[in-house]
Amino acid sequence: MLNFMLFLHVLGAAGMGFYLVLPLMVGRASKLDGSGQAGLAEGLVSANRIAQYFLVLQLLTGGYLMSQGEYEVIWMIIVTLLFLAIAALGGIVTKPLKRIAAEIQSGQSATAHIGKARVLSLIILVIYVVILYFMKYPIIKTM
Repeated sequence: MLNFMLFLHVLGAAGMGFYLVLPLMVGRASKLDGSGQAGLAEGLVSANRIAQYFLVLQLLTGGYLMSQGEYEVIWMIIVTLLFLAIAALGGIVTKPLKRIAAEIQSGQSATAHIGKARVLSLIILVIYVVILYFMKYPIIKTM
């Protein structure tokens, strides 16, 4: 059972890999014309929704794996807070992405929303890399 949960956890981490390319994709939006920006933003909203489902998988499998291991409490707190930060910011970035398409369809500039999405996606990227570090090098109890 442990190996299967570990497999699902790694699968979830791969699915969250979307957050590695999100800043690049959002940065590309400013180089496209209006309809291209709207289409890209709608695609990113859909991909973000899928990444959010992978976050749920991470919550379930990560909770199980933490309960089976001998980890330091501080490590568990840090990892949980980083996970919650990714989940929260992943949800928050949805609004600017949706607003990009809405602004383009109404004939207005979406530059401000692209900037917000870019900043949020960069923050998510940094947190994701930090959580990958903590997963690779966990703090295990020494007795």
